[in-house]
Amino acid sequence: MAMAENGGMACECARRRSYGFREVTFDEKRRFRKNLRNVSMIPLFGKGFFSRLRSVAGNSCLLSVADDQIAQLARLGAPSFKFPGLSPRTACSMDAREKSRTKILKLSRHKRIPIFVMMPFDSFGIDTSGSPRIRKLKALSVSLKALKLAGVHGIAVEVWWGIVERFSPLSYNWSLYEELFELISKVGLKLHVALSFHSNMRSSSNGRGGISLPLWILEIGDHNKDIYYRDQHGFSNEDYLTLGVDQLPLFSGRTPLQCYEDFMFNFLNKFEPLVGTVIEEISVGLGPCGELRYPAHPFGDGRWKFPGIGEFQCYDKYMMEDLKMVALQEGKPQWGDRGPQNAGYYNSLPSGVPFFEEGGEGFLSDYGRFFLEWYSGRLIRHADAIIAKAANLLKKYQDNEQTTVILVAKIGGIYWWYRSVSHAAELTAGYYNTALRDGYDPVASVLSRYGAALHISCLEMMDNESPQPYLCSPEGLLQQIWTVSKKRTVDLIGRNDKERFDKAGLLQIHANCYHPQAEAVRSFTFFRMNDKIFRVENWNNFVPFVRKMSTDL
Repeated sequence: MAMAENGGMACECARRRSYGFREVTFDEKRRFRKNLRNVSMIPLFGKGFFSRLRSVAGNSCLLSVADDQIAQLARLGAPSFKFPGLSPRTACSMDAREKSRTKILKLSRHKRIPIFVMMPFDSFGIDTSGSPRIRKLKALSVSLKALKLAGVHGIAVEVWWGIVERFSPLSYNWSLYEELFELISKVGLKLHVALSFHSNMRSSSNGRGGISLPLWILEIGDHNKDIYYRDQHGFSNEDYLTLGVDQLPLFSGRTPLQCYEDFMFNFLNKFEPLVGTVIEEISVGLGPCGELRYPAHPFGDGRWKFPGIGEFQCYDKYMMEDLKMVALQEGKPQWGDRGPQNAGYYNSLPSGVPFFEEGGEGFLSDYGRFFLEWYSGRLIRHADAIIAKAANLLKKYQDNEQTTVILVAKIGGIYWWYRSVSHAAELTAGYYNTALRDGYDPVASVLSRYGAALHISCLEMMDNESPQPYLCSPEGLLQQIWTVSKKRTVDLIGRNDKERFDKAGLLQIHANCYHPQAEAVRSFTFFRMNDKIFRVENWNNFVPFVRKMSTDL
């Protein structure tokens, strides 16, 4: 045990600190040039659009865009596709599932890892008639073709509940995604589809470019704020429905679980010809940002900022009723009146907050264990219910040897205060993970039961880049995830948490994807496509990174 700089107790757990990352290098120019020569240079934009040349910055063979085409891109004016800084010279059955997964694990150390690039944040909009549309379609088409030629395997697309079932229950409009999927598949790219049952309005600038929950859900919420998560102050979060209503038919006679299941069924029915061929991965939303967690660290409304511990989100009337019932069954009715009253506030630090300290009425007390088991247990039950429905719908595709599709579930990368005893930020998010308890094994156990993969972020992060006073350890978190995924035979899918184009960040991603003490990740999602990726200094780092990882070579 060691004292943290901020006065809190720090726990240096040796078993979580043996990372063993290996260095890799991108200086394989001969192989790179050979691989690029093998790429078919089809005339995507007409004669003379792309030509081959040597990049001055990277000494690597890239793609050149003619002057008039760059001018055309500039005229498109898309915020996410302006290519600023891009020179006119350079642009460019369960048994069946177990057998499939075992084969993947055996080959993983020697395979290349496919890269999916996530669509831009502001890709979609609603026109004046209320119809969904793709923003800057021509610029998007150019970008997709450039990514394909760079060796990117596929595109990650968020399929929003708030777009498809926007106006009324069971009325689905897939026109936007029909157009987008056709565009992506014609380029020769694959798809990772993220079925998104959350809103991203708080993540956008003044709500611009954001997608809300369906309008008919919002109307219900106007009359009943308790369908959303609430904090101890009574503030509700409209990013996602509280799991407290999972089994309640409050939504035009349906429960949220039925709404999610109907949406997934309709999606698979609509795009069945693409499932397992073009659509290779399907992640199902389980909470805010699509991740299995509570909105304990709300971003964008001023309540929380890093490295605050966050607050418990269990104060809607439905979760409180459940807590009271469980407390009565435990023979401790007083424990069901409310959540912990000594757990601080959004921007508190663990030191000085009684609930996150040892002794007294803290997280190690009988009450603390009771509450955290209930709080985290309800989150696990929520995941189990949704993933079970998704797995059942996907079973026929996974049992078909001619198609390949994998079910994916995301968790949050809560890495600050990881090296403290209580792991306070993880506890408020719903992960009952402390220095004395593994909170991710129950999650992996659920995924293993249904043959689902675990999607984890932070692969670009290093401990020595994180603020030390806040006891951050993204590497320690990843090490723990690798351990439980290996134990439960669960495939991992990686992504970056923060945007990185520098060589050090990309090297760290590669090292984590090929961790020497664990199986290689199944795929990697690059977060996300925007104007910066095509800047010459970034493109010259990104392309060799993709080439080294991509299965397309």
